[in-house]
Amino acid sequence: MTPEENRRQKIAEELARRGFLQAALPDKRDTLVDFRALFDLGKSRGREYREGIPFPHIVIDDFLPADSYRAVQDALPTLENPSTNWGNLDSTTKDGRPAQKLKYHLQNVLLMAPVVRQLILEMNSGPFTMWLQQLTGIQPLMSDPHLQGGGVHLVKPGGSLRVHADFNKHPAFRVHRRLNLLLYFNEDWPEEYGGHLELWSPDMSTCVKRLLPTANRCVIFNTSNDSFHGHPHPLTCPEGRFRRSIALYYYTPDPNLPPDPSGHSTLWQDLPDEKTG
Repeated sequence: MTPEENRRQKIAEELARRGFLQAALPDKRDTLVDFRALFDLGKSRGREYREGIPFPHIVIDDFLPADSYRAVQDALPTLENPSTNWGNLDSTTKDGRPAQKLKYHLQNVLLMAPVVRQLILEMNSGPFTMWLQQLTGIQPLMSDPHLQGGGVHLVKPGGSLRVHADFNKHPAFRVHRRLNLLLYFNEDWPEEYGGHLELWSPDMSTCVKRLLPTANRCVIFNTSNDSFHGHPHPLTCPEGRFRRSIALYYYTPDPNLPPDPSGHSTLWQDLPDEKTG
C-alpha cells in the first residue's frame, strides 16, 4: 500500500468511527446491549486492555443490563431440545490426550431463540465492532456472520478445554482473527465448580490469571500465536449444570494480502432516456 493509499484508508476509518460515535447512539436504550455505557467504558479502560498481562485483555463484569442478561439466560438453548442441532467439539491431541471434552456448540442462529439471536446480531453489528476498535486499538474489525467455532457453548460436568492458541485465519474468508469475546451465563457458580478461564504466559511456564466464568462476566482478549488460554481442569459442577457461554470472534483483513488496485468509487449510470448521442 502506498503512503497515499494508507492516508486515504486512515481518513475513511476515522470518518466512519466518528459517524458511529457521534450519531448512532439514541437517547433511550431499546437494545439488549447498552451501547452508550460501552462507549464510555471504551474511553476509560482502553489503556487497561492494551496493557493487560500476559496478553492484551479485559474482564468486564455486569456486561449486559440486568434485564437483557436475564432474558438471554432464560432463552439459551439446552442439550435436551431434540430440534437443536448441537455440534460436539470433542477432540484429542496427536498423542491421544483430550483436547476438548464434553463440549458442545451451536452456531446456527436460526436454531436460537429470538432474544439470543438478537444479542448476537447486536454484538456482530457495526456499532459494536466500532466499540471494540475503540477499546482495543485494533482496526478495522469485522464480525463473522457464520460464527465459525463460536455461538453458544455448553460444557458438561467433567468437561475441559486444553490450553491453546486459537486458529488464526477464517476458513471461508480471507481475514485474520484478532479478538475473542466470551460472555458467561453461569448463575450461582462457586469456585469449587471450576471451569476457570486460564490465561498463560507466552512460554507456557505460568498461569498468569484464572477467571471464574460467573454470570454476566465478559472477557475479551487478543488472538495471537501465543495468547494461550483454556479451562484445562475437568468441571466439578453437579449433573444438570453446564458451563454456558456465548463466544464471538472478530477479524481484520489478512495483512499478508497485497492491496487491491482495482477499487473504484460509485459507478453512477444513465437511464436509457438520459443518454445522449
